[in-house]
Amino acid sequence: MVREDGKRNFALRGGDGESSVFSGNTPRQAALKAARRLEPAAGEDAADETELRLREKGTDKVHIYDGWAWEEEAPDDKPDWMPQEITEANVSKKGIEHLDE
Repeated sequence: MVREDGKRNFALRGGDGESSVFSGNTPRQAALKAARRLEPAAGEDAADETELRLREKGTDKVHIYDGWAWEEEAPDDKPDWMPQEITEANVSKKGIEHLDE
C-alpha cells in the first residue's frame, strides 16, 4: 500500500517469519536500508552476499535481492556526530515472487 507521502512498506522475511519493516519509494531503497543492518565486512571486496526477501505490504509480491555491507572510513568533511567508520551497502535484484497465501 502506498502511503500519502508516496512511500511503501516492505517486511523483511526470514526463517522465523517477518522481522523488520523498511519503507521507501522503491523496493531497492528499502533493500538498501535492510542491507546496512547486515554484519559489515572489512571492505567491499571481502563482503559476502546475503539473500534479502522483502514482502511489499498490502500485496502478494516478495522482492528478492542479494545484499552486502562493508565498513568504510567516513569522509573528511563529516559532521561531528558521525563515527569515523561507517557502514556502506549495496544490493542486486534477483527477481520477484508472488505468494500463494
